Amino acid sequence: MTIGTANNGGIQLAYETIGGPEGQPLLLIMGTAGQMLSWPDGFCQGLVDRGFNLARFDNRDSGLSTHLTDRGAPNQLRMLLRPASAAAYRLDDMAGDAIAVLDDLGWRAAHIVGVSQGGMIAQVIATKNPDRTLSLTSISSSPAPRLGQPGPRALAKIVRVANPKRVKTADDLGQYLVDMQQIVGSPAYPADEARLRDLGRRSYERGGLDVAAVQRQTAAIAASGDRREVLGTVRVPTVVLHGEDDHMIRSIAGKATADAIPGARYVSYPGMGHELPPPLWKAIIDEIAAVARVRAESPTSE
Repeated sequence: MTIGTANNGGIQLAYETIGGPEGQPLLLIMGTAGQMLSWPDGFCQGLVDRGFNLARFDNRDSGLSTHLTDRGAPNQLRMLLRPASAAAYRLDDMAGDAIAVLDDLGWRAAHIVGVSQGGMIAQVIATKNPDRTLSLTSISSSPAPRLGQPGPRALAKIVRVANPKRVKTADDLGQYLVDMQQIVGSPAYPADEARLRDLGRRSYERGGLDVAAVQRQTAAIAASGDRREVLGTVRVPTVVLHGEDDHMIRSIAGKATADAIPGARYVSYPGMGHELPPPLWKAIIDEIAAVARVRAESPTSE
């Protein structure tokens, strides 16, 4: 495992690689409020075992990467009425960060895998930087800001639990993750509380829960608009994965993503919520490997 720092203008991106140079390059992009640690080590090792050399990184405003604290928190009313004017940056900028990581690694192109907001960033890369994209895997994500949003009941629970003032220690962040998992996790797959508490403690040591940063990341989604039309230009092998019991981004959004991309394969998982349940790791990795294999077997692949 190797730690590195990439630069995109004034933004520094902390990243690490797992695997060896003989593997196929694969970039993992995490979602809102998640650090690179949120990609489970076991899941990453499973990808390495399938022949990938992967990189995962902290998005801007998360973990050890640059936090734009001078931009403050976006105005919530402006975010609702005029999101473009409220956002400090957009998904295009976050996609540029990902490309900066590829550049620092010396990777001409990579298989791009993103979850939640990371899936949105991955979609942008596939449309804006097709030459850097070997294949696209969009997980638990959406092609448009308002599509698939939580229902009123789930949203009320999330708002009630997601009180940042309660997170004052590493253990508090672990409990926060456990509580959120009870709302957005997988009904068919019980939460591993010990793993979540450990993730909370390790994340706290790398910057914790930066509420204004989370709001800036959320504003980037709202300001970036509907991608369904431009997704029609994607020509790389694509698979879209979604949990049928995802209450954070409902599965209608995953289906819409797949419908927008020519030739995309859509796979849904009963009982899966807004996470990567360990019992499904093999199935998800199989899909990532399969879409990579399609690229390798394509007449246009190098």
